[in-house]
Amino acid sequence: MKALCWQGVNDLSVEEVPDPGIRNRQDAVVKVLASTTCGSDLHLLGGYIPAMRAGDVIGHEFLGEIVEVGPDVSRHKVGDRVVVCSFIGCGRCWYCENDLWSLCDNSNTNPGIAQAMWGYETGGVFGYSHAMGGFRGAHAEYVRVPYADQGAFPVPEGVDDASAVFASDAAPTGWMGADLGGVKPGDTVAVWGCGAVGQMAARAAMLLGAERVVAIDRLPERLDMTRRRIGCETLDYTATDVGAELRELTGGRGPDVCIEAVGMEAHDTGPQHWYDKAKQMTRLQTERPAAVREAIHACRKGGSVFVLGVYAGLADKFPLGAMMNKGLTLRGAQMHGHRYIPMLLDRIAKGELSTGHLATHTMPLDEAPKGYDLFKNKKDGCVRAVFRPAG
Repeated sequence: MKALCWQGVNDLSVEEVPDPGIRNRQDAVVKVLASTTCGSDLHLLGGYIPAMRAGDVIGHEFLGEIVEVGPDVSRHKVGDRVVVCSFIGCGRCWYCENDLWSLCDNSNTNPGIAQAMWGYETGGVFGYSHAMGGFRGAHAEYVRVPYADQGAFPVPEGVDDASAVFASDAAPTGWMGADLGGVKPGDTVAVWGCGAVGQMAARAAMLLGAERVVAIDRLPERLDMTRRRIGCETLDYTATDVGAELRELTGGRGPDVCIEAVGMEAHDTGPQHWYDKAKQMTRLQTERPAAVREAIHACRKGGSVFVLGVYAGLADKFPLGAMMNKGLTLRGAQMHGHRYIPMLLDRIAKGELSTGHLATHTMPLDEAPKGYDLFKNKKDGCVRAVFRPAG
């Protein structure tokens, strides 16, 4: 079969790789109907995520049709159209039973790497390094899905592929930021980043009752899309002092909840950006945490900051004093998608959550390297490139 393979830093190619098959009784094999790029994939391209090997198949956000099931799969059958969660959860460990699916004890087949990096292993992820289990990714014609009864979810009739694919990762990630960030009716919420996850976090905050939501970015087309399709206010951080604007909008207090949806390659203005970039490129730190710093400083006293962007290791100039002295609650997580995906598919079916507009570029899998070039370099207004293996 064809698949998009990581060959090295900023080097992707479509190659022939062996077809997947059933390896465990709880597996399913899914024929991919659509997969999409994700901002966290760019950290793989840049070489900032360890434990990648040449030939690894990347991609973790997808939906498809089940073509084979193991003997212990009871909730799905051949022919079902399903969204598959990017994280893999067993459904029976302590973490899965407590809805902390991305922390599954049983799905990461290479726990030692993550234990060395973070003290404990995470759950497994499709197409996201051997530190996350070394699973083949979703930019392929077929994918083996472990624990299929837990991680694959039927797509409602009437929901098209271009909308449903974002229920795999972007929509549940954004919803988790608003939910676990503690958004309540009447809150003012600020979201850093107007990519797919940031837009989904902003919409989630609105649906959870926030009185005012402000999304922050620098790209005019993303700011415009967020205003038109999500319906919240926006700020261009290159044109204004974000902290001052947020204080002005909130009567001097600051947002109740700040959601960071940018990650380890954040852009910034001024000399701090070049400081961070130089340290990251020379591997003296792994992150460029400009958005996290700004969120912590902008949040009101006693407020909540939730980190959705992906980070790998260590960050310099972290404002620990601001966090402690302001009495902030700081949380972060990889996506516990299993707890949100069924609800989100239902909201998409009812028209409460719009996701299809995020697919600004659709192309065959053969053109995936071009799609990543558009996505990485923000060309032609690309928010997400969606690949269809069948063309």
